Amino acid sequence: MTAPHRPRVPRRALDGVLLLDKPLGLSSNDALIRAKRLYLAKKAGHTGTLDPLATGLLPLCFGEATKFSQDLLEADKTYEATMRLGIRTTTGDAEGEALDIRAVDCDELAVRAALPRFIGEIVQIPPMYSALKRDGKPLYEYARAGKTVEREGRYVTIHALELIACALPEVTFRVTCSKGTYVRTLAEDIGEALGCGAHLIALRRTGVGALTLEHSVTLDALSEATQAERDAWLRPVDALLSTFPLVRLNDDDTRRFLHGQRLKLSSLTIGADAVRAPRVRVYSAQGRLLGVAKPGEGVLAPERLVVTTEN
Repeated sequence: MTAPHRPRVPRRALDGVLLLDKPLGLSSNDALIRAKRLYLAKKAGHTGTLDPLATGLLPLCFGEATKFSQDLLEADKTYEATMRLGIRTTTGDAEGEALDIRAVDCDELAVRAALPRFIGEIVQIPPMYSALKRDGKPLYEYARAGKTVEREGRYVTIHALELIACALPEVTFRVTCSKGTYVRTLAEDIGEALGCGAHLIALRRTGVGALTLEHSVTLDALSEATQAERDAWLRPVDALLSTFPLVRLNDDDTRRFLHGQRLKLSSLTIGADAVRAPRVRVYSAQGRLLGVAKPGEGVLAPERLVVTTEN
């Protein structure tokens, strides 16, 4: 006998942003799949991956919010990280095998003195266990095959680096950094500066751009919630755009903007900060988000539009 046919549950057209507190051991894609299933969402995406061994803030975009996920990929990130001094591993974190073990002769004063050396623009050599590609193949595939390939150093920026706790051989620090920064590489480099090596044993992301863990939710909490309670966790699409200057259009300009037409800056009421900004968020006179635009060369050029039933 064939199994009885189960009717397909209809998917929902949701627009918004979920601030998920990703658990330990789960990939970003698996976390996205679970959240999408709980919301019965038609369309969803994340804004940059967190390693399975990392926890913390993973903004998930639903519907129209996916159009703006790239802006968070470019945003600065904040992490709380714990490293163990005295041991270097093959992966730079606790998943790898020990490469060498050295005595930890430094003290907290030495740790505090070393951290400021890494603030500002620094060069990092990407780790072999990373998703960066060489000849079309991720570096981690070479690493798993026991091969090491040449990697060029990349400039990244450490905006802030502060000590949270020092219980040697473990050190916990908070770092705010530019996109593309490998915190485990930072931990390794700090360990080398201290003369004993190090590897990362815990990593928690606490901020992405202007978004923080403060209003995040766990998958367990979402699983136990009603659909109405889950929907209440969704933030509006423009939560991703809060750092962009705001431009408001009258009804005529709104219609033209939504048809992709460029608008003369001289005809708009627009602040000097918006004129100088690389991107602005654009609203109708009634406060509806219309999309993102680029000001320049005397015009406001639509870049990405929000599609609604009102368009």
